[in-house]
Amino acid sequence: MSSPSPDTLLGPADIRELAAVLGVRPTKQRGQNFVIDANTVRRIVRTAGVRDDDVVVEVGPGLGSLTLALLEAADRVVAVEIDDVLAGALPATVAARMPDRADRFALVHSDAMHVTELPGPAPTALVANLPYNVAVPVLLHMLDTFPSIERTLVMVQAEVADRLAAPPGSKVYGVPSVKANWYAEVKRAGSIGRTVFWPAPNVDSGLVALTRRTEPIRTTASKREVFAVVDAAFAQRRKTLRAALAGWAGSAAAAESALVAAGVSPQARGESLTVEEFARIAEAASSRGTTPQPPKEPVQP
Repeated sequence: MSSPSPDTLLGPADIRELAAVLGVRPTKQRGQNFVIDANTVRRIVRTAGVRDDDVVVEVGPGLGSLTLALLEAADRVVAVEIDDVLAGALPATVAARMPDRADRFALVHSDAMHVTELPGPAPTALVANLPYNVAVPVLLHMLDTFPSIERTLVMVQAEVADRLAAPPGSKVYGVPSVKANWYAEVKRAGSIGRTVFWPAPNVDSGLVALTRRTEPIRTTASKREVFAVVDAAFAQRRKTLRAALAGWAGSAAAAESALVAAGVSPQARGESLTVEEFARIAEAASSRGTTPQPPKEPVQP
């Protein structure tokens, strides 16, 4: 398809005018920072590799900057918006700016964390400027709920982007890294400066690309069981796995038994393990009749 025209996409003046008409003031509570640069949304769509047969789901469309660029490239776009005013205004913006594509747009007025189904065909891609305060939980929920999503490109806080794409052994490798890798191959896909947003955030942003695994992790353990090991390991990340997993396994001895059976050194630390190794630990504990316990304090993704 042809590239979006400047008149179709939203620029800085358009964004501010729309916000003024709607009485919208971006809030920190919902992590709202609106993209005001047309070149940036073009770049996101291009980097995401959006195809003309894609059904794209977008979380947090805001005033519609990225939505319009996605509609130009994809077959269909479904936007999930929690804000009452923004959700009410977006269909009109799409109809006014891209009337010939408006029938290919659908809006779901909901908290993305509560969305379990979407209208129309199953989504094939997720492309979004995710609200920074809920980026990781929303990303994991969408990947888990919609297995048809093959490709994902999200813009998140640079620090979060680094954590999501970190390999084992990295200082920032942690819960988000492992859990994202359960679903997909993850990599950094670029950086975004602060000046393309209104209001400009106090942090830089990064793009993260995720490609769904063609084959799931081979294990008899469930996702819940594997994630419980991950949470326990990183709840006390400075401790050896024998110590960190003691509460999860019931005792240090039971943890060591599961680790040895999984072929993992009890003296290793969680930050050195792959998602496959975490799965082997969960599987070994299950096969030994261990009844693992969740960590005493929830681990923040």
